[in-house]
Amino acid sequence: MGIGKQAKRAVTVDDIAARAGVSSAAVSFALNGRKGVSEATRSRILAIADDLGWAPTSAARALAGAKTHTIGLALARDPGNLGVESFYMQFLTGIESELSSRDYGLLLQVVPDLDAELRALRQWRRARRIDGVILVDIRTEDPRIAELEKGAPLASIAVGDPAYVGSLPAVWTDDAAAMREAVEALAALGHRRIARIGGTPELAHSRIRDEAFLAAVGQHSCRGIVLQTDYSPERGAAATRLALTEPDRPTAFVYDNDIMAIASLGEFSAAGLRVPDDASVIAWDDSVVCRYTAPALTALSHDVVGYGAHVARRLFQVMDEGASGAFLDSTPTLVLRGSTGPAPA
Repeated sequence: MGIGKQAKRAVTVDDIAARAGVSSAAVSFALNGRKGVSEATRSRILAIADDLGWAPTSAARALAGAKTHTIGLALARDPGNLGVESFYMQFLTGIESELSSRDYGLLLQVVPDLDAELRALRQWRRARRIDGVILVDIRTEDPRIAELEKGAPLASIAVGDPAYVGSLPAVWTDDAAAMREAVEALAALGHRRIARIGGTPELAHSRIRDEAFLAAVGQHSCRGIVLQTDYSPERGAAATRLALTEPDRPTAFVYDNDIMAIASLGEFSAAGLRVPDDASVIAWDDSVVCRYTAPALTALSHDVVGYGAHVARRLFQVMDEGASGAFLDSTPTLVLRGSTGPAPA
């Protein structure tokens, strides 16, 4: 009778400590997200733990069924920009409205870049700090998708077009249809030179809007230019100034958020241009401030608070029922106000 293979020994905290050259206490601090080690040491320990295939002990696994009543969301954004961009304030309000009704809390972590977001996601899953996670700002090639599709299961919902989220369930808005509506409306007003002041090109929704914009201006025999920004008012204003230096300057502008559109109004004034007589402006998301600028901003409008609430409800379905699939939340619709008018002669 043959002798069976010996079971592979589980990796322990002491194994990780020996490889890293640190104490077991330092490893424990790093794995559990506690203070007591530098970020550099924490990153090195987590990398070694991943390399060794570390997993929580059987005692910790026995507690896996215990809920934390916490949902995680990491944002790789400049905190300064986050404070002035209304979209996420409304979106988080919608999420919180659903979480609070179920006695759940939101673990929100603002991080400097995608690598830091990945580290946070791995640490949350390893330490079982959250019951589910919401992924926002989906990239065209997003390593977070692959991270969540492998390893220990973690209930997840992606906020983005289903073409970019792999097998993850998703909630999305039809940005391509909204962009086509905006260009069609401007073309009907006689505009033939249209600028799109967009976001960062690695984001999936930016690519979708770029492609829809360029296709739509071509369909309507217009000339379109695309200028990319980081969504901040400063970069939006700078992109507007650049567009205005074109020899055949655009007569209409479509902005990827409302704060850039608002910042542009001063640039048109400084250039001696009037809105909408000399330049028409369309914003995205339609926060309340769009209605109180002078002139009031035409906007691609949708219920951002309701969008956040929808995302949270779908995540609960994933956690409770193992739901999957892609769910269309809405198609932003054009609300005409004082910032758009006929193209100048």
